[in-house]
Amino acid sequence: MNENITVEKAEGSTVADSPSRLKALLIEDNVLDARLIQIMLNEAGSGQFEVERTDRLASGLNVLAKGETNIVLLDLSLPDSTGGLDTFNAVHAQAPHVPIIVMTGLDDETIAVQTVQQGAQDYLVKGQVTGPLLARAMRYALERKRMAEQLARYAEELSERNRQMEADFNMAREIQQVFLPQKYPTFPQSASPDQSALRFYYRYLPAAAVGGDFFNIFAISDSIAAVFICDVMGHGMRAALVTAILRGLVEELLPLAMDPGKFLAEINRSLHAILERTDEPTLATAFYLIADVEENELRFASAGHPSPIRVCRDTGLAEPLKTYDPRHGPALGLFEKSTYPVGRCPMAVNDLIVLFTDGLFEVAGPGNEEFGEERLREAVRERVHLPAEQLFDQVLGAVRAFTSREEFEDDVCLVALEAARLGHLTQAGGGP
Repeated sequence: MNENITVEKAEGSTVADSPSRLKALLIEDNVLDARLIQIMLNEAGSGQFEVERTDRLASGLNVLAKGETNIVLLDLSLPDSTGGLDTFNAVHAQAPHVPIIVMTGLDDETIAVQTVQQGAQDYLVKGQVTGPLLARAMRYALERKRMAEQLARYAEELSERNRQMEADFNMAREIQQVFLPQKYPTFPQSASPDQSALRFYYRYLPAAAVGGDFFNIFAISDSIAAVFICDVMGHGMRAALVTAILRGLVEELLPLAMDPGKFLAEINRSLHAILERTDEPTLATAFYLIADVEENELRFASAGHPSPIRVCRDTGLAEPLKTYDPRHGPALGLFEKSTYPVGRCPMAVNDLIVLFTDGLFEVAGPGNEEFGEERLREAVRERVHLPAEQLFDQVLGAVRAFTSREEFEDDVCLVALEAARLGHLTQAGGGP
């Protein structure tokens, strides 16, 4: 056959008669096979398809370049092609969004299957095709291609939303990091950091881009420091938003900071008023303590939070503050009116008070056994004479070694207050 392109229409109809008909490109060099396919479509296609035929790969690619083809019926063995996958790949590359049905002989079936793996919508074996089967295969191929493109659009939209969410999370993480203490108060205020009677340290490891743990360190007077630590249920953006609320409440309620019980009770009341308007239940555990340098005393209250550890370097002891007073109130946000008993504990020079969130010890190791608070206290006890930052690093290392994992599943926060000097503070370099 010498012509490159032949257009054949169903008998008794024209393109103008059926403007909504789909344009099918048949790339087939065998005249008898091509005529048989057109007859079958004329009988079973219900006038749905307008068939344009070419007998060469090159001319088929030229037709596809016009962008008017809806579906391709492709013979893999063409005079101007090496055949097999090369023929399919050339057509697919020219029109990647057009569905392709491969027409093959029995001996080419293996290659035909490979074309489906490469993106063909279907393959039909010559000599085994009926008109209804061909028409149905073409309709299904068009629908599958449409659905695949729709899914691809959805995937791209989802990917774009994920990219935007990731950017939002990154910004939220940066903002959250900014709010972490960049420098600590000194006691008295006129003292330099290395002369301060109280010194502070922390480690903050959010499990997600942003975390639900939060702490604040502030001065109430020249001789009284306050430390607030909390752990919002869950982690991620929702928990981070609640920590932002808590941060604002802590700042707002500083006039009550001298009384740990009243301070937590008012934070609880305000937080409950906000959270009761939300659909999802949320709560936060918290611990608040004040360190009084002149009184050599800690005063504290707990809202269902793990008990901090008092590290007595002079005696080598590491004991929880609940040893001195085990009372505590409920987690913040649960009830409108809650009370938080105030406990007291002596404070000595070289004492280190370690506060933490439960993500540090509620981790599982071999046999699903939890690391637990007792192991945590023992890990601290074995390192009582280490500098605070080194103690933190080694305790974190001990937990990681126990779990055999580098990352923590929940947010982890460690805060320490160290008593360098006690007694009456008169000036930056003064002693008791």
